[in-house]
Amino acid sequence: QEKSSRLSAALFGEDCEISHDQLYELLKYAALGKCHSATQPSWCHIYHQSHLAGVVVIVLHEMSQLHFYKFYLQFKHLRKVFRHRFTLTPSANFLASLYGEGANPKPQNTAQGLTSSSSECMPKSSDLQSDPIIRKYGEKKRGLTSYTLTLEEQKKNYYPIKGSPGCKGYIYTECDQQRTDSSPLFGLDCEMCLTAKGNEVTRVSLVDAQGQCLLNELVKPESTVVNYRTRFSGITKKMLLPVKTRLSDIQTRLKKMLPRDAVLVGHSLNADLQALEMIHPSVIDTSLLFARNEGRRFKLKFLAKAVLGKDIQCEQKLGHDPAEDARAALELAQFFIEQGPAKVAELNLEMLLTTEKLAEASQNKDALQLQGCRVQEQLNELPYLSKPCFLDCLRVTGQNPLLLGRQELGSSGLCQSNLSTSNKQILQRALEDVPLSTFSIIEFSLGPEYMASHLAGLCEKVRSKLTDMLTIYAGPFEESFCLKSVKKEFGRCGPIRSLRVVTETYQPYVCIQYEVLEAAQLAVESLNGAEVAGSCIKVQRPVTAAMLDCDVLIKELELDVENEGVIYVAGLKKSLTETDLQEEFSQLKDLETLFLPKDRQSGKHRNCCFLKFQKSQSAVDALEVINSWTMKGSTLRSRNALASGHLWRWIWQMKYSNEKQGGNMLYEKMEQLCDSEQDLRKKVKKLDHRIKKLYRSLQNNTLCVVLFPGVNSMHGSQSGLGLMGIKDDGGRSA
Repeated sequence: QEKSSRLSAALFGEDCEISHDQLYELLKYAALGKCHSATQPSWCHIYHQSHLAGVVVIVLHEMSQLHFYKFYLQFKHLRKVFRHRFTLTPSANFLASLYGEGANPKPQNTAQGLTSSSSECMPKSSDLQSDPIIRKYGEKKRGLTSYTLTLEEQKKNYYPIKGSPGCKGYIYTECDQQRTDSSPLFGLDCEMCLTAKGNEVTRVSLVDAQGQCLLNELVKPESTVVNYRTRFSGITKKMLLPVKTRLSDIQTRLKKMLPRDAVLVGHSLNADLQALEMIHPSVIDTSLLFARNEGRRFKLKFLAKAVLGKDIQCEQKLGHDPAEDARAALELAQFFIEQGPAKVAELNLEMLLTTEKLAEASQNKDALQLQGCRVQEQLNELPYLSKPCFLDCLRVTGQNPLLLGRQELGSSGLCQSNLSTSNKQILQRALEDVPLSTFSIIEFSLGPEYMASHLAGLCEKVRSKLTDMLTIYAGPFEESFCLKSVKKEFGRCGPIRSLRVVTETYQPYVCIQYEVLEAAQLAVESLNGAEVAGSCIKVQRPVTAAMLDCDVLIKELELDVENEGVIYVAGLKKSLTETDLQEEFSQLKDLETLFLPKDRQSGKHRNCCFLKFQKSQSAVDALEVINSWTMKGSTLRSRNALASGHLWRWIWQMKYSNEKQGGNMLYEKMEQLCDSEQDLRKKVKKLDHRIKKLYRSLQNNTLCVVLFPGVNSMHGSQSGLGLMGIKDDGGRSA
């Protein structure tokens, strides 16, 4: 039985703030495994990484933790599916940092004269010696046998190898004759469609050394086609209906057509041979032949234009033409062999690629300015890197990363703005293209009219509601009541931030503000109607328009998947250490973690803690036990957790920043926000539904990460939020 991937993360209490480097660490390992020095993340653990079906990152543009909790009830799918959550520091250049470009140096060359043939643009002799092509092959011309991949190179680049366990049932071409520099070259390329089995060949092309097409055949896949990938493959349902040719027929024909000393040429040819389920001992891979630093690769389309002066894979055509691609790869290999490494290095392909990217970026400049986007940041994100960025590492292993949204990957890999794209269009594209990619970044947005300009007003609304939820009123008391007794009784529910006597009423009341949501809720549940300081009192929260849905919100927080198996315990003596508590609670069955909150300023721990259990039923059983406990002479109170994970930390930050600002209410901003808030709720609800639809379409064993990147602008700064999990058979995240 195939193993399922599983994710384990210690994101509990204060250990839940993740940097962009740590996020990159997770995504790189999830997509690449142990390739390219990828290691298990330091802050979480992926079990059975090799069984992951893919990685999907959903980015909610210019949204933050603030948006998630302001519209918590509207994000119904997100809060019920993703168990693991973390705080994310905001970044001014989020997408670049996401796939590892943030810290890399920018190109030193200017864009002027890069396509000129003058001597000014020719690399100097010293530069030529450092060129990766010269370092790999030297400067002298060589015969074709010097450029065929060795067995070790084939293994490293995932070529099917004779006798390999993963190639059981593959057909060997039996071309065993020794190769010479006059051995015949053949260009090979395939197009695939997505079927229930995976990627299956639906078209195969073979060309000879003169560019003559020897084979250009449609192939009927064995399994039902799930996605024809027409935009890339050029294949339609109508084209395959009359086809009778099967993969076995193509394998037989290729074996007969290829001479015993044939050398196959292709661009990332390993993917074609894997799809053909064939093994051939002698290959030239043009994606490796035209070497770049640190294993990065040029695209076939770029090489055809830069080296041969030919335009291939044109957007006007319906899909790629495998015969055209096979011919282009063959001619590139012939050019390299005939001209030699020195002549190829003098083309300065790296600089030509930089020029192309600058040209693409400048074409979008006017549109970007109209939307108030920072064009210079886009130009600064050119992938001229000292080390391979995340996307390049993926391409090395034959994976095609997908980026959909307001910014899409152009043919050269540069982030390009697509300002007219709606969330509906992005979803439609994602449903079609995500199954074809093992790593996808999908970006949704609420639109610029709802982003940074409303941040201040939105922040005040959330802060005001949070304050009300942490506050309770208790009374009435007798005129001469003992305030110390009241503070002691209510303090058993959890840490108190402030307490004051309300004298505006006929009889005195007490207003208490707690530091954690659970404490306020526990006070309402356990002390309403109780006798405190000689009076039978009523305990309630403030009654405001924003608090009318408080009970619904509390109930949903209890049901939040992040709080499954977690309970809150109050009434602890402050003299007890974490070690003492671990010992006291050790008798509870399936206890996994204990979190003891500390005052963020003094560092002293509070009189409450959170207990996380491996099983939900164990948490239910523990509640019954703890509520009858007395620990070191102190009676304990407990309930289900409401804000056990990163939310606890965020609540503290929101309250503390409010105090530093003196609690100023930005009435003008709030009034502006009220006008559009109803519409905004509808948009958030629709956004949550689209994410749900995309998530349900994912294969089981897919790692899905949803990111609220955070906001860092002139209007203010707010931390981001990450939600993650691996989809299991039940549609939830593990």
